[in-house]
Order: sequence, then C-alpha cells, then structure tokens
Amino acid sequence: MRIYIANDGHTLRNIANQHQIPVAELKFLNPDIKEPDRNIGGKPIRLPPLNEAGRSRLYIPPACPPAPPTGYLDQWIPLTRIEEMEKTDYDVLIVGTGAGGSAVLWRLCEQLIANGKRIGVVEAGDLLLPTHAQNLPTLNVERFVQLFTNPKISIPIGKTIPDFPAATMLYALGGRTLFWSAVSPRMHPSVLRKWPVPLKEMSYYYNIAEEVMNVSRDYTKGSSITEVLVNRLRGGGFTEAAGFPLAADLAPTKYGQIHSNVFFSAMDLFGYSLNRRSFDLAVKTRAVKVLHENGKVVGIEAMNSEKKSFFLKSKTVVLSAGALKTPQILLHSGIQGRAIGHYLSNHSFIMAHGMLERADFSELLGALGILIPQTDEQPFQIQLYGPGADFWYSYEDPPLQKELGVRFEGFGMVESRFQNHMYLNPNNRDEYGVPEIQIDFSYSEKDKEIIEQVAQAVRRVSGVIKAPLVSKNGRTDLCLMPAGQDNHVSGTCRMSNDSSDGVTSPYGEVFGVAGLFVADNSVLPPMGASNPTLSTVSLAIRTADYMITKLS
Repeated sequence: MRIYIANDGHTLRNIANQHQIPVAELKFLNPDIKEPDRNIGGKPIRLPPLNEAGRSRLYIPPACPPAPPTGYLDQWIPLTRIEEMEKTDYDVLIVGTGAGGSAVLWRLCEQLIANGKRIGVVEAGDLLLPTHAQNLPTLNVERFVQLFTNPKISIPIGKTIPDFPAATMLYALGGRTLFWSAVSPRMHPSVLRKWPVPLKEMSYYYNIAEEVMNVSRDYTKGSSITEVLVNRLRGGGFTEAAGFPLAADLAPTKYGQIHSNVFFSAMDLFGYSLNRRSFDLAVKTRAVKVLHENGKVVGIEAMNSEKKSFFLKSKTVVLSAGALKTPQILLHSGIQGRAIGHYLSNHSFIMAHGMLERADFSELLGALGILIPQTDEQPFQIQLYGPGADFWYSYEDPPLQKELGVRFEGFGMVESRFQNHMYLNPNNRDEYGVPEIQIDFSYSEKDKEIIEQVAQAVRRVSGVIKAPLVSKNGRTDLCLMPAGQDNHVSGTCRMSNDSSDGVTSPYGEVFGVAGLFVADNSVLPPMGASNPTLSTVSLAIRTADYMITKLS
C-alpha cells in the first residue's frame, strides 16, 4: 500500500487519471471519500501497491474528445443561396466576377476588414475553375481552346451580328480572367492623357494592380529564344521590344508557402478577399435590371436558373458584367444616358505565323514572349508567342525539330466613335426576358490606315527576326481577324467629365444615378493599343477607394 498526499485542488478523479488507476479502485481503497470530484487537497490518499516489476504504472493521458463539428463546404468557395441574399440589406452589391468585379471586391475586403458593411456578389455563370486554365496540368493548348469554346459557357452571340461576328459572352465565376493571356502592359501616356484621370493617379493605381497581380518581365528571363529575338528586334529598329510584362507569380515554394497559381485570374482576388472578411456570393444568378428611385440606386432584380425573380436591396451597386452586358442591363433598366452603349471599341487584330531556324538558338530554349509596345509614332503593338504551342504547357515533351513556330499578334488602335455602338433589339428577347444585343460597328478610314501599318510592321518584324511567314490552317500568311476576336471590347460606358459623351464620372459612378458604379472594360475611354485588363483592374481599385470614402 502506498500513501499519496493530494495537492490543493486535486480530486480523487484527478489522482486516478494521473496514476492510471480506475476511479472505482481508489474509492474502494479510500471509502471515506464519497465524492470523486470534491477538492481533497492535503488529504492522504491510499494507492494500490506497485506492479510486479516494482515499477510505478505508466502514465497514459486520457483520451481526447472528438473535434466539434465545424460545418462543411459543398464547393471550393462558399456560396450563398439567392433566397437568403434577398433577405439582406447590402451596403455594396457587385454584379459580375471578372477582372473589374473581383478587383472591387478585393479592395473593399482589404480596406473594410474590420467594418460591418455587408457585401454581396452575383454571377450569371456557374463555378468552372478554381484557377487560371493555364495552371491546370490537364489543359494543353488544344484542350484549353476546347474548354474556352464550350457552348455551355461561351455564347457566340456574334453569329447573329454581322458587324461584330466574333463577339462571345463567357459565363463563369472569374469570367475571361480564367482564360486571358496575362499580358499586362500599361496604357501608353499619349492615351492616358486623354483620360479624365490624372497621370499621377493612374501611376499610383497601376502600381497597386501590378503588385496584387504579380506583374513582371521575369517569365521569359533567361530564355534564349526570347533574348536572341529581342536583340534582333532592337538592332532592327524596334528599340522598345522586351519580354512580356506578365501577370504570373513566379515565387518558389519556400517556408511552406506554395505558389501554385502561377497565372493570375480573378480567383486570386477571391482568395485574398475570403481571407480578409466575409461576403455573400451567388452563382447562376442573372442580374436583369438595376432598381433605382429618385436618382438613387436601391438594388437589382436578378433571376435564378429557374427564371424566378429576386429583388436584392443595396445602397451601392457595381456593374462589372462586361462591355456588352453592362450597357444591356443599364438600357433594360430604363436608365437614361446619351452615351450608354456608344463609343464601342476594340482592337483591330492581325494574326500571322512564322518559322525560325532551330540551330540559331541554344539547347535550353525556354519560352518566347515578346511585346513591341505602342509608342508616340506607332499606334499599335505586336506580341510574339512561341516556340510553337509551348509558351506555357510543361507536361509534354515536344520532339526536337529543325524549325520553331512563332505566332504574331498585332493590335491596332481603333477610334472611339459615337456611331460604333451596341443597342437592344426589343423584338428578340433572351430566356430571361431581356432584349438581345445588337451592334453597329465599322472601322474608320483612320482605323484602316492603322490596320495597314500593323500588317506592314508584322512583315517587317518577321524579316528582322528571320522567321518567314507561312500559311496555317487554311489562312493566308497574314490575316485580319473578325471584329470581336481580340476579346478587348470596351468603351460602351466610358468615363468622362461630361454626361454628353460619357456614361460614368471619372470614378465610375453612373451619371444621374447616385450609388450606381461601373467597373469593367466598358468604362475605358480611348483604349490605345494595349491589352486592357491591367488598366481595368487599376480603375476598379480606384473606384473601390472612392466608394469606401462614401461608405465611411
């Protein structure tokens, strides 16, 4: 028999657990202690003798209780039923989840992290990819195109629009950022000077956007094919040629931080937002009208996939549905504005292919990604991709070839003209009862002159880099792509200081409807020749900052 003096606060049960002795056995040895959970500090306690080996019993901690239930997710992102969203009074409601909508969401969540403001997001499409398509090992170039053109998500509305035959509507969480090229140049200063935003402010917001999107020129750094061709181009008069400014996170895995989303998409911004504060998100929810009273926005009417209407209340609404859907919603909502749908712009788009001699480059080839940007003298830009289809896919080993393919893409400036516009056809309505989009578009004489300049420049670039043009897929060696193929449609709700030639203020607020904002390509005034996504994200962040001052 052993004697143990209990410490203050000890109970018979504590001592039983500590010495791995059944409570019932201790109660038998200490019949004077009736309650096993009573404080017995200072009291002598009888313990059973040591085991046969003369050792004390091993201490084994008591079993841990099972973890409490925490709920679960049906998908890789939390979703909210539209029926629940209808019961909430929102401070901000965002329509559309592409570059502009996701940038507004991120900035609001970042700046209002400890704020009780209620934020809701509605997306017409469904969940598709949790990352940029180029980050998926199963999607090589062929399968990438097959997914992008799937009619379940890409609606080729241009088939019934003669003036804009390549127009496509894409419905998915993240929008076109799931498939975009990630090439992210700033607009040329000659273009920015025509915008109603000071150059210094644009530089500030470009810096923020480039940081959150991980824009750099490092993707092709060290690639022999890029470095050799850049040197050839600079020596041949294209002195501004350089590797792509690409939105790609190239940081290595370090300290347990995995950088797997190399190519940027809206999903990155959704991830950042989720880890800062909560918001509601409904997919397969089509916004059909903006609700407004006495010159102020009060919410939206949205419909689910069963075509049932819901009325979502909000003090602030941000339309980010794209340069065709956003003006469609405004017009269908009865919002007045001379410029709504007008000044539709895109880029004239020249495509060509050439062949390089493989022997001109080192064994370690790397990726080809070169931008020849717009300049004061050159109202266009040219992009070079390669070799062949191997710019980004690394799960195939292409055979050694004597020649290397190069893809040339030339983008020309297009004049911002009032007569180029989208409008609604009241005689044809979609399945949600909204009048369908129609487009009047043509290239001006100046546009055609620039198209000719682009074509000549592509031929000159081909000669300088020693990559003769070749015909491919039944096309001529150099061709003008149909209008809308560039996926850079813009200008239909352009910002301005004057409502006579613009739809929104320089901060994206729709003239005549307080609290209604636009944050997508449609706010871009004259676009220049540069890819628009970086500029759209920059302006969307600026719009969000302006909204925050109002919300505060």
